[in-house]
Amino acid sequence: MSAPTQTPPRPATRSGADSRLPWWALALPALLFTALLVLILNPSDAHAATGDPVVTHLFERLRQLTAR
Repeated sequence: MSAPTQTPPRPATRSGADSRLPWWALALPALLFTALLVLILNPSDAHAATGDPVVTHLFERLRQLTAR
């Protein structure tokens, strides 16, 4: 039994394709990288988060229930 042969696909034409990136495709990653770099270089703006006692009690209760 013979299998049907497939015709090879035609190569894509470049006449209608726009291969340029929009301006924001380069600007946004550069802006985000700069913002993260500034945050890393200036750690004095970083503050420790205060723990909410309700959440702490909830996790403690869950730990006690799973330990039984």
